[in-house]
Amino acid sequence: MDTVIAIGLFLGGAVLAVWATERLLEGLVGLAVALRLSAFAVGAVLSGFEAENVAVGLAAGGGGVASVALGSVFGGAIFLVCVALGLSALLFPLEVRLPRPFLLVFAGSPVLAGLGLLGPTTPRWAGVVLIAAFGGSLVYLVHASRGQQFLRSHEVEAAHEERHTPVAALGLAMLGIVVIGVGGELVAQGAQRIVAHLAVPALLMGMIVTPAVIELEEVIRQAVPTKEGRPDVSAGNLVGALLYFVLFNLGLVALLTPVRVDPLVRQLDWPALLVVTWIATAFLWRGRVGRGAGVVLLAAYGAYIVAHVLARR
Repeated sequence: MDTVIAIGLFLGGAVLAVWATERLLEGLVGLAVALRLSAFAVGAVLSGFEAENVAVGLAAGGGGVASVALGSVFGGAIFLVCVALGLSALLFPLEVRLPRPFLLVFAGSPVLAGLGLLGPTTPRWAGVVLIAAFGGSLVYLVHASRGQQFLRSHEVEAAHEERHTPVAALGLAMLGIVVIGVGGELVAQGAQRIVAHLAVPALLMGMIVTPAVIELEEVIRQAVPTKEGRPDVSAGNLVGALLYFVLFNLGLVALLTPVRVDPLVRQLDWPALLVVTWIATAFLWRGRVGRGAGVVLLAAYGAYIVAHVLARR
């Protein structure tokens, strides 16, 4: 019975967090449109915003579940690059040419994430540096995207069509923030109980299972725009999401809820993130992520899972 409750908490929290994120994004973009902010700037800021991931990471960090807290960063980012991009490319090949500096930001952000792994626990100073780097990267993206379409998001387009009043948009944003917090706490509690009752290795639960459940919607975010003839949106979402994962999310965890760093995160998860990100960068550099590239990325994710299983034997 306890196992059923644990799984129910985990899945229920994930569903709540994903649903609430849509409400939050809708509210934030509605506010931006109502206040006449630049649609391109809003698209850049919200392209990869993963509030449910932040909520799960902070809730897990605050609860002492280090594997889930770091898994929301490294496991989530690896899932994004390998599964979301890989499966999307397998279904709908991605053809887009992003500015080279954008790709350098994309490839360099996981390198900075290594700062959060220095020491036995995530250092607070690293959190400050990562958040500052995130802010600088975002400012650059917003500035460089002026007059271009590659970061325009579907949330912005929907907001222009729906035209929420400022009060309604603020209400949606507040609702999203509250429910995301609840969902994140449920996921953290559920994961902790599953690890205890089913003897699932904590790091496997944190790096593989939790990110896969939380980030399933990323597959849709990557695939649908490409299918609808907007590969620029898919690529923009990918770059933005990675920045949120490895700079903003990890920065917040390190600054607000420092957690213990398992040596395997340094030895396996961080290097794996570097490798798959650089592989994806190589594909994007040539302007095409085709079906062959999708197979490579999905195979890399399979190898990552096997490596985690073998590492705990």
